[in-house]
Amino acid sequence: MSEPYQHERKVAVAAVRDAARVCRSVQTAIASDVLKKEDRSPVTVADFGSQAIICRALAEAFPDDPIIGEEDASALSKPDNQHFLDRVRVEIQQAGLEATGEEICRWIDRGSAKQYAERFWTLDPIDGTKGYLRGGQYAISLAIVVCGQIDVAVLACPNLRVQPERADLLGVIFYAVRGRGSWMIPLDGEATETPLRVSEVDETSAARFCESVESGHSSHVLSAAVANQLEITREPLRLDSQAKYAMVARGEAQIYMRLPVRADYTEKIWDHAGGVLIVEEAGGTITDVRGIPLDFTHGSELVGNRGVLATNRFLHERVLEALRKNLE
Repeated sequence: MSEPYQHERKVAVAAVRDAARVCRSVQTAIASDVLKKEDRSPVTVADFGSQAIICRALAEAFPDDPIIGEEDASALSKPDNQHFLDRVRVEIQQAGLEATGEEICRWIDRGSAKQYAERFWTLDPIDGTKGYLRGGQYAISLAIVVCGQIDVAVLACPNLRVQPERADLLGVIFYAVRGRGSWMIPLDGEATETPLRVSEVDETSAARFCESVESGHSSHVLSAAVANQLEITREPLRLDSQAKYAMVARGEAQIYMRLPVRADYTEKIWDHAGGVLIVEEAGGTITDVRGIPLDFTHGSELVGNRGVLATNRFLHERVLEALRKNLE
């Protein structure tokens, strides 16, 4: 019996690996290659190159599938930004793809869907752009949602250690297929698959939690209050991007709290879809901060949810209780 979604998984892993290599290539010169979107968040040559490569691969393999991605080519198409488009074209050529600027913009805009569909992909070409710019953690996240359910997820973390004790070996791809578990493979070299399992720590006093590096992304004050109530004494593990989900999935942390600073903020699906399935298939539990399951049936946003809580499942209810008391 064939593995479900085997073709989708293989295409997604290959596309994300190619995109990660472009991101690595660009990173050495990133300080001078930052362009500002209208909402002032940084976008890089690598964002556009990553999205172009992945959307091209998906369009070729699954031409009928819409893609809800983070970027579009509107900024890249402006005459003042021609030098960015030229750089994207060079990076894509170095990855082995010949393309005109017009073709690249068309590939990028393949990811501009916003509405829910019965089957669609969601993509963040660089999750954690600020981390990317400072040389920290970032991720390339891709997932397919079918009938409101994430069925395949791929998450590349090019700056994450393959093994916690090996500082010299960086670059991991995590992937999951619903009902088939979560796995990780090195970004480079032989693709030795390692199954993922969450930690079995069941005492909050022995737990460690992840949170965003940027206090503007997630409230450090609230997470510290929750940690204090739960008697968590270990220092938080602060990382950019969905690498935090990977830390929970492979047992290096037991809790990830995403606590938006603004009460009116609505989470974007591409910031979470990849990591969510990888944690769940590794044995973890994910809800929003009120205990409500994440709902991927509202297009590009998690309209019915507030924040995110990911745990190793053993601690989930206790963290939710602490969150409820501090959110009142």
